[in-house]
Amino acid sequence: PPPGNVKMPNVPNTQPAIMKPTEEPSSYTQIAKEHALAQAELLKRQEELERKAAELDRREREMQSLNQQGGRKNNWPPLPENFPVGPCFYQDFSVDIPVEFQKTVKIMYYLWMFDTVTLFLNIFGCLAWFYVDATRGVDFGLSILWFLLFTPCSFVCWYRPLYGAFRRDSSFRFFVFFFVYICQFAVHVLQAAGFQRWGNCGWISSLTGLNKSIPVGIMMIIIAALFTASAVISLVMFKKVHGLYRTTGASFEKAQQEFATGVMSNKTVQTAAASAASTAATSAAQNAFKGNRM
Repeated sequence: PPPGNVKMPNVPNTQPAIMKPTEEPSSYTQIAKEHALAQAELLKRQEELERKAAELDRREREMQSLNQQGGRKNNWPPLPENFPVGPCFYQDFSVDIPVEFQKTVKIMYYLWMFDTVTLFLNIFGCLAWFYVDATRGVDFGLSILWFLLFTPCSFVCWYRPLYGAFRRDSSFRFFVFFFVYICQFAVHVLQAAGFQRWGNCGWISSLTGLNKSIPVGIMMIIIAALFTASAVISLVMFKKVHGLYRTTGASFEKAQQEFATGVMSNKTVQTAAASAASTAATSAAQNAFKGNRM
């Protein structure tokens, strides 16, 4: 062993040098992220444009096919050919409605059918209530009236405007739908409540019916649950349609323009305006002639 006062020579380190990785500049990382996001957004827009172009091409081909077959013929409601009254509307989701909106419009159509079935069952519920309680004749009569009134009015006043709004991207039709559908939701809430002498088998009426007959009360409770389901689903679909409306580019200003254009292009309005202008011109000419004679 070497003496204690002798220093050992330094042995060179044979291990490879390892450099610690340096962090990338934050500005470069931010630029790379922004570039990736911009590229992804461009790809998304390109796919959306291609999808819309394909949808327009498909609808154009289908419209040409319909024109070759003699044009659009009303097909709703589906009635037998020998029926004295023909269909009143044309309805074809695959032709009229863009693909991304077809599911929503179909759900709203099924919701209208669900409301119709509920109103029909409500007649039998009120009839059963009238059978066990002779003082409920008013409710039975009103239940028939509500079925005959709300079934066509709801189809024409909120479903068809919604169908036309998605078909033509019409802001005015969207606003008509929103206004009427809010009223429809209020009606559903009142039907679910079931105030007596209002012609609805709601919760209040159901509890009253239980005091007279348990089977009739259970039947009315089921109908009250259907009315409640209609109210809840209506609220959910209202929010769904409103969300889609905000993605279509529709606005209140466009609705005003569509309304003004529709009024001015209406033949009845044009005839009335022309008649008023002619009357005013004739009156002015007669007054001027009388003034010259005097």
